[in-house]
Amino acid sequence: MIRRVLVANRGEIAVRVVRACHALGLGAVAVYSDADRGLPHVALADSAVRLGPAPAAASYLDAGALVAAARATACDALHPGYGFLSEQPALAEACAAAGVTFVGPSPEALRLLGDKGAARRLAVEAGFRLVPGGDDASALGFPLLVKAVAGGGGRGMRVVRAAGDLDGAREAAAREAEAAFGDGRVYLERYLEGARHVEVQALGDGAGGAATLGLRDCSLQRRHQKVLEEAPAPGVPPAVREELEAAACRLLVATGYAGAATVELLLTPAGEAFFLEVNARLQVEHPVTELVTGEDVVAWQLRIAGGERLPAGGLDATATGHAIEARLVAEDADAGFLPSAGRLLRLELPTGEGLRVDAGYAAGDEVTPFYDGLLAKVCAHAPTREEALDRLAGALAETVVLGVRTNLPLLRALAADAHVRAGRIDTGFLERTWAPAPPPAERVSVAVDAARAAERGADPFAGRFRLGASVRAAAPAARAADGALHVLVDGRDVRVAPDAAPDVDALAHAPAAGAGAAVQVTAVMPGRVAAVRVEPGARVAAGEALVVLEAMKMEHPAVAPYDATVREVHVEAGQQVAGGQLLVVLE
Repeated sequence: MIRRVLVANRGEIAVRVVRACHALGLGAVAVYSDADRGLPHVALADSAVRLGPAPAAASYLDAGALVAAARATACDALHPGYGFLSEQPALAEACAAAGVTFVGPSPEALRLLGDKGAARRLAVEAGFRLVPGGDDASALGFPLLVKAVAGGGGRGMRVVRAAGDLDGAREAAAREAEAAFGDGRVYLERYLEGARHVEVQALGDGAGGAATLGLRDCSLQRRHQKVLEEAPAPGVPPAVREELEAAACRLLVATGYAGAATVELLLTPAGEAFFLEVNARLQVEHPVTELVTGEDVVAWQLRIAGGERLPAGGLDATATGHAIEARLVAEDADAGFLPSAGRLLRLELPTGEGLRVDAGYAAGDEVTPFYDGLLAKVCAHAPTREEALDRLAGALAETVVLGVRTNLPLLRALAADAHVRAGRIDTGFLERTWAPAPPPAERVSVAVDAARAAERGADPFAGRFRLGASVRAAAPAARAADGALHVLVDGRDVRVAPDAAPDVDALAHAPAAGAGAAVQVTAVMPGRVAAVRVEPGARVAAGEALVVLEAMKMEHPAVAPYDATVREVHVEAGQQVAGGQLLVVLE
């Protein structure tokens, strides 16, 4: 019997697991790094243990420290949450050696499903079709997807459309996977355009029993990370759903699987479903399944780990209504989804009928650059999909976050978008329709257009932008005595002659101090230097990566704003930098 559980994670998932433990009458012990000492999961648990410094490699990725914390606090079980070491056989083996129950599958099952080749062979035997994959790019053809062998959540993934980009994508994906999961191995997979991402929520009891809880749709993604998820997956014919769920059960039984698993699939426009992988852990989006089925997936994880078997006839997974989850993340969608860190000056999350919010932060907490930027999950449940979207839109309208930039404008736009409401989405939808902040030249042109429209009393943004696009530099504007229009763009006063088209190249691309001036490239957020791409004296082209920063488990290149010569390099790989810190000086 399990009596006390070490929750080996952080943020909202740690809060979720602690609450599930308490609901079952179990004790719960939290862990934290130095950066997370004040987060809600620490206060909510019965006690808490410090793991170490902020970097994940010195805290949440230290299997020895996690098991030692479990033994020191008399925990007889360890729940890994998701991410970090949740799918690593080494943690499950360390738990077994210490006499601590791992709340998840056996090391053998983790090893089988973590080996992409073995998992694909098992999937075929279970009745799935495969997306072509392997290590031979020439045999697979382009476009390709470079994928991390370990983990998930969009980390360690890169789309490659040309052979010349493959080596760089491999290196970047491997670094990102190593930072997130402690495993930098990657492989290749054919990238299917226009497909939807659907997944089966499954449970196994390790004793031959398996059950499923329906399908979710997670097609709204950016950088291969999910933004909105919903259950049940709309538009999947019952026969296809039943076939996929039956195959998922066969796969779990074949591996002796114990716990929660998600079988991820791609559904083509022609209705063909292809196996991607098994996430051998709890998924971020499990709340939407819980809302429509009434089953508690985390409670089932704990009960199965304690020796309980699934009902012989399976679980009643009949969906009641529709549920949609929006991930509220500390990132600036208008700046290419750049992570945002800082103190949460205000955080007001919605409440009300049909709403569920899983949050890992509270007002006053510090959002640091060391981990995933997920602040909270806002979920809406209603009798129909349309009503669920309406309820979600209302909830997002009530949400307030100050102190860090978030993707809240994007979430609000998606909840109201006609294509989303009609279900006309696929994994490339956001890439096609969400316009990030335009490059400097376009910002100047758009700012001038917007200012002129505003002078005429017209909506400055009507018909000008794709879904959610915004121009943060479109105001203020003023008319000079000679009739010239002055618009502030990126902090520069841009003067345009009356009714003339702006010379965007001259206004936006030339350095303000003229050719030959020193240009300082600084860190746009705090993070770790993953790679330095240049050295003094090198010639670089506009847009070329100078330094690669890693923050919130993702890589972000600092690029040259102009064609230039590198004068000075002020950082080195592995160094931690602050936001605004000087990286490179160009001439």
